[in-house]
Amino acid sequence: MTFKGSTFKRCTCTQPGTKKQLGARCPKLKRSNGMWSSNHGTWSFQAELPKHHGGTRRTRRRHGFASQTHAQDQLDKIADLLALGEQRGDTALATIGDLIDNRLRTGEPFPAPEVIAKQLDHGNSSLGDVPTVGEWLTSWIATRKKIREGTRISYLSHVTNWLVPHLGHYRLDALTVEHITRMFDAMAERNDTITAAKDSDDAEERKSVYGLRVMGAATMQRYRATLRAALNAAIRAQKITFNPASYVELPSGRRPKALLWTPDRVERWRRTGQKPSRVMVWTPDQIGRFLDEAEGHPYYALFHLIAYRGLRRGEACGLPWWNIELANQSITISTTIVQLGWKAEFGEPKSEASGRVIALDDATTLVLRRQKRRQNELRAAAGAAWIEHELVCTERDGGPLHPAKLTDAFHAIADAAGLPPVRLHDLRHGAATIMIAAGADLKVVQELLGHSTIAVTADTYAHVLPELARETAEAAASIVPRNPRRQPPSAA
Repeated sequence: MTFKGSTFKRCTCTQPGTKKQLGARCPKLKRSNGMWSSNHGTWSFQAELPKHHGGTRRTRRRHGFASQTHAQDQLDKIADLLALGEQRGDTALATIGDLIDNRLRTGEPFPAPEVIAKQLDHGNSSLGDVPTVGEWLTSWIATRKKIREGTRISYLSHVTNWLVPHLGHYRLDALTVEHITRMFDAMAERNDTITAAKDSDDAEERKSVYGLRVMGAATMQRYRATLRAALNAAIRAQKITFNPASYVELPSGRRPKALLWTPDRVERWRRTGQKPSRVMVWTPDQIGRFLDEAEGHPYYALFHLIAYRGLRRGEACGLPWWNIELANQSITISTTIVQLGWKAEFGEPKSEASGRVIALDDATTLVLRRQKRRQNELRAAAGAAWIEHELVCTERDGGPLHPAKLTDAFHAIADAAGLPPVRLHDLRHGAATIMIAAGADLKVVQELLGHSTIAVTADTYAHVLPELARETAEAAASIVPRNPRRQPPSAA
């Protein structure tokens, strides 16, 4: 069989009256000099695949390629696979045609010719039906259309760093619980190596692991979640019937408990430099000291919103004025700025629960009114150079504020105020601590912070609640004036 394939350009313009698509006949597809137009239409290919085993023809077309090169690349891959069949007879040729047809239908990438050649030489009559783990993971990510870009980047990181190097060579249906367990054992061994090197007296050995981080239980859980999701998709595609990732036992990846920066903990931190927990929360007094120090800073309005109303960093940076009703004292969270590596872009809130309406207190409303006046002054000073994004807090030219700049400013202000260390995300916990100290129940705190379930809220603040309750009790007791009890007369 001589492979027949061609590329062509088409568009979706329609004939006036009939509304029938012009396709490849649209006159806008070419310029007046006969060259293809670069800004009209997309490229397609047509391929004549080997006949079915029953003898019927099958011509396949695929559309929507950005360039002729991309369309031709697909034809070249088809031609390379069909060349294998031409060397092995009509039956092999029809089987390869079935494989190509299936991959075109599902959108999965074509397997490498050497993989198919090996399967043909071993008499495999169901080519490509069961890909390797590496092939499946690659195609699974490529076909995921409804995931956030940050999630896609996380998946790619997991696949590239560990899943493919350790599991990618296994056939998908041959993957076992033991294979996956060995990968997590390798992660644990790497952790031990890093820890031992960092504790070593040898400077060169410590230097060899500089910048490397131990992989925690929560990170291992995320790797397993990625693999489990991919294998569940393989079950739905009827590639396998069993998901071994669901049966791998790992240490619990529970989030660390939030602890309050009590005077004793602050004193110990000053002596040793050690934080009692990765998630530390300022007391209402410490939050007040931070905000006093931040007063007058260009980003003060965002710090105030995070500390009082619990916005996430991206929600604060991406908050537009058209989502704020100062007269009704409320804001709506429907946009966010997401940081992907260093790149920052607008996106949707983290989850359905994250999209919420938040009531504003009088002080926060006043802060936003002042911010609006300040921004009007910046707009007037910038003149024609102003870039209008209608955001609450911007660069001096009106451009969006990069979230990392807000983080850097936060740490500089906290250090200047002499406060114990917390992350910018932990300032968001300040809104919860203030409300808990004021007597709000967890359901109200959950809705304010946009947690998906009240269990998340309860788990996060399980240790903060009793400590704040004690502080509140002491504050209440101190209000009641008492005279010192008279001491009993000493014994003669």
